[in-house]
Parts: sequence; structure tokens; C-alpha cells
Amino acid sequence: MDQHWQQVYRYLHAHPELSGVEYATADLVARELRSLPGWEVSAGIGGTGVLGVLRGAPGPVIWLRADMDALPVQEDTDLDYASTRPGIMHACGHDFHVAALLGACAALGAADGLPGTVVAIFQPAEETGSGAKAMLDDGLLDKVAHPSICFGQHVSPLPAGLILTRGGLLMAAADSIRVTLTGAGGHASTPHLAVDPLAMAASLVLRLQALTARQASLSAAPVLTAAALHAGERANIIADNAELLLSLRTFTSGSRRDMLEAIERIVAAEAKAAGAHREPVMEIFDSFPLTFNTPDDTERVMAQLTARGLTVLPLATPITGSEDFGLLGAAAGCPSVFWHIGGVDPSRFTAEHRQLLLDAGRLPSRLPANHSPRFAPDAGRSLPPAVAALVAAARSELDRAEQRSSA
Repeated sequence: MDQHWQQVYRYLHAHPELSGVEYATADLVARELRSLPGWEVSAGIGGTGVLGVLRGAPGPVIWLRADMDALPVQEDTDLDYASTRPGIMHACGHDFHVAALLGACAALGAADGLPGTVVAIFQPAEETGSGAKAMLDDGLLDKVAHPSICFGQHVSPLPAGLILTRGGLLMAAADSIRVTLTGAGGHASTPHLAVDPLAMAASLVLRLQALTARQASLSAAPVLTAAALHAGERANIIADNAELLLSLRTFTSGSRRDMLEAIERIVAAEAKAAGAHREPVMEIFDSFPLTFNTPDDTERVMAQLTARGLTVLPLATPITGSEDFGLLGAAAGCPSVFWHIGGVDPSRFTAEHRQLLLDAGRLPSRLPANHSPRFAPDAGRSLPPAVAALVAAARSELDRAEQRSSA
């Protein structure tokens, strides 16, 4: 059966779909779930979300979540199952998440006497931070039993099967920011007659990088990245407008507030200093909450995963990546546990790499990371432990409740 889920992964990797339009992916998920004994299936939740429910004896309700969307990235791998869709790629491993959760659904459905209920949530639009909210807004909590605990995982450029997580704050909050600067266009030969928004934007990027440098002494310092700059189309034309896209990661609500206020102040000052004829516009979009693991539950579940043969290592500090998974547990008022699991051939890691990973969160520079056009998990080595991790987490909570009830 492992081979089947690897084939599912390869198919999904070759046929990626962007956030909110995961129609073929959702159809495949629903078909696969309906082919498994015991699973009840609902589709179209929050747009393209899919729910699977496996009912056992009265007991706890476990939610298992996987995201499904791809990214607007042109794939640059030599895989024989590389993306067939120009400019779209599963560059973050959500195809892997889907295959792993389907494999876990098959394993859980094959078990006898399930002491509780398992809900599999296949979520759209994680990359835009809107998918979990869309499913909740569409009545997710009214469609299935409220969870006793929520589990999720994310494949990362770690040794295959290695699990990293921590109790408490695990991942940063995130905001995407669009800054539109308006200058006064003109001829490239007479820049003194124009107000160049491209020069304004370039200066702004440097000032914003200095802003985050001043926060470096914080134990969980914010991260601000200028990821895109668009201005002009011809070498001899000074454009009227420039658009700058920023990504902000913060670890407290106070830090987020302070950073957004500082960015707005610096943007306004830069435009004024350049003599811009109009005030700049700053728009916040694609926001993600903090990802928080309930500490006691994380410690207990990770101990169970270790007891079942999986390798779990604790993270010393939170990760600067972001997720919308935390919205599910927060809305349901239940504990949540999320972890990162390796998807890379372990032979590509040395002992030094492992120590750097634990000490500073650094990965070998030659390994493509999530969102890279060269990122693709080694499914043959990493999919079986990813399936096992989901199954072990669910079974540990179901079996624990059963043992307590029979004591």
C-alpha cells in the first residue's frame, strides 16, 4: 500500500493547483477516501476542502489536517514527475501532506475496534492564510464532532523521518505587506524632471533592513523580507509607480504592532524625503496567526511517537515560518500539536549539519528549502514515517482514552 501513496504523491506533484482552486486535487482526495472502508466523505467545505470521518466506539475525536495548495513557482528539478503546469509547483510539500494523510486514513480504517472518531481535514489555501478560516466560516465545527485534539505536520528539508517540534510557541505570525509608491514618471535622460519611485523603493528596502537589524537582540526577533519589487518596463522610461512586497514574521502581538507602525512611518518618511507627489499606500494581506503547541500534550504525544520508533528532537527556539493550522484548535477550543518532519535522504546530512540544525536552525546550504523551485521530498524514504507519525499520534490519544475508561 505504501507504493500506492507514493504514486498518489507523484501524481499530485505533477498536477499542482493554486490556492482556492484545488478542484482536481479535492476530487482525487474524495475518491481515495471513498475507496477506503469506513470513511464518510464530504467535499466542497470552504470552497475545495474535503472532510473524511471515521467513526468508532464512543471516545475522543481526533482531527488530522493536511493542506493541499501549490505555489506560483516554476519548477526546476529533473524529476520524471515534475510539474506539468508552467509556473505552478508544489514547492512547499503540500502534495506530500495529502499523500501522508491519505495513507494514515487507510491505516486507521484498517484497524479493528477504533476507540473514538478520527476526522481527516484536507484544507485548501494554506499559502494565502485563508483556507482554515474558509472551512471554519463554512461551518466546519457544525459538520463534524468537536475535536479533543488537533494534529498536523509539515515536511521540511530535514533527514527523512526526523521530527522537530516544541511545546509552546512553535511558529511565527506572518503578514504580507504591499507598499505602493507614487512618483512622477518621465524620460530616463532627464531624471531631474521626475520623481523616481524605483530609487525611492530601493532606498526604502535598505532602510527597512536596518529596522530589523535593530531588533536582533530580541530572543525572538522579527524577520522582515523584501521579496518583490516591480517598477517600470523600459530602460528609457522612469515609471510613475513602484510596488514593493514585504513579508513580516513576528512572535508577539506587541512586536507585530510595533513593526507595522515602524514600517508605515518609514514608508511615509521615505516618500516625503523623495518629494513624492502623493502619499504611499500600505496594504496588509495574507495574514497568519502564531502556531502554538499546548506544552503538556506536545510532550506526551512526542513521547508516544518516540516509543513507537520515530525520532523526535526538541527545538530550542520557535521557527520563523508560519501556518494557519492553529486556527482550527483555537476555534474548537482544544489542544493542538504540530510538528515538522524530514523529507530528505539522511545520507545528505552530516553530524555537523545535525548539530547546526539543533543549535541555530541552520540547514546545509546545498539543500533546497520550502518554496524553492528545487524543493521536492524524497517520498520513498520519507512518506512511510510521515504516515506512521500521523497514525501514532492519533492512536496514542485514542488508546490513552480507552485505557483511562477501562481503569
